[in-house]
Amino acid sequence: MHITQLFVVILLIGLKLSEVVGDCSFNKSQSHCTCSLLDLENGGNLFQCLPAFVFELRGGNLEKYVGFASSTVNQQVLDILQTLQVTKIVFGDLLVPEVLLAAVMKFTYYMRITDIEFESCTFLGNASWFQMDRLILPVSSLRFHNVTSASLADRDKDFAHLSRWLETLQNLTVTQSQVTYIPCSIGKVFRTLRYLDVSENHLQDQSMRPSFCQGAFPQLQVLKLHRNNLSSFYTMCEMLHQLEKLVHLDVSQNDLLAIPSSSCQWQPSLLILNLSTTGLDHITLPLPPNVEVLDKLHLSNNRLHAVPSAKNYPALEVLSLDGNLISYLPRDELQSLRHLQSLRAGRNLYNCSCAGASEIQALASMESLMPDWPQDYTCESPSHYQGTLVKNVPASVLQCNKAIVIIPVTVLLVLSCLAGIICFARRKAWSG
Repeated sequence: MHITQLFVVILLIGLKLSEVVGDCSFNKSQSHCTCSLLDLENGGNLFQCLPAFVFELRGGNLEKYVGFASSTVNQQVLDILQTLQVTKIVFGDLLVPEVLLAAVMKFTYYMRITDIEFESCTFLGNASWFQMDRLILPVSSLRFHNVTSASLADRDKDFAHLSRWLETLQNLTVTQSQVTYIPCSIGKVFRTLRYLDVSENHLQDQSMRPSFCQGAFPQLQVLKLHRNNLSSFYTMCEMLHQLEKLVHLDVSQNDLLAIPSSSCQWQPSLLILNLSTTGLDHITLPLPPNVEVLDKLHLSNNRLHAVPSAKNYPALEVLSLDGNLISYLPRDELQSLRHLQSLRAGRNLYNCSCAGASEIQALASMESLMPDWPQDYTCESPSHYQGTLVKNVPASVLQCNKAIVIIPVTVLLVLSCLAGIICFARRKAWSG
């Protein structure tokens, strides 16, 4: 292999050949190469990673390589960049000067890289991104997890230089990264973004307006706001109303307050709504106006005492109700959901009277409907069944409907008494 090829691989991580320190391992079956900068013994085995599709660099401080940002690269190296097979790069546990990041990102223009991930990285300082002006990178998916960087405020000029690329980005994930809001001007740059995950951050109700202002994320289809600091279901509905193509919304693990009288209307495009672990105790809050198209509703781990009326969701395919306070499953109503394919309703407080147990058992008999049956379905009452699996509760006609036995026996006894009285009266009359 030509020595320039090795230089190219190292170039991807912003290093010079003469300064490389680290050790690499190559998983041939997965075409995945992982290099650690913490092992200073062997840099030569980077050669084995040339066939890799995924290149991962972990553990180290790249500040001493900041001089690479001003280096010039000859055309031969750029030509070789275009021949490499790498499609994904992962940076993990690194200190990365932003000026070095800007230099390395520019070289992805000559490559086949479609995915870049940063995990547990700290970006140092600010850099000018003017060299990226009008470049459209092949990268369509960008992920940041547990990263620290300078504030995005007042970075409009930098994002303007990146706009030709960012307006083509399809997927963006920024999780566990202390995000408090997304500047409106930055949201407007992502013109074709389809997937946005900003879970496990510090978004609040008041930050929703600038983050999802008019014109921001116009093509967004999937939005994940899981585990932020959101509290008002109405505010979310109001602020996200302009997302006309939103299909999937995840607001789980936010402590939400529902306002029953709210007039806010969700976009009719919404098909999947995850309200799990939000503290809701009833469902009277605004849902999509064309609820017949809602096909997935996740309400796990709330405080619901009853199953939401099925007539509001006639086309529902997936319903998650596990971990609530529900005591009864209305079989007829749930069976009226002709499209229902999955019902999760375990870990509730079931009343296992004969009627309650038999209704649940009848639902469970429908093939593949309840994937968490039977282990998650236990009785809370009556006391003699507490802790018993619902499937083990006897539900025969004679055991459950004692009236079927008692009433005929009672009638028979009454008739026997009447017959005895008549016979006695007749005998007395004849003897007289």
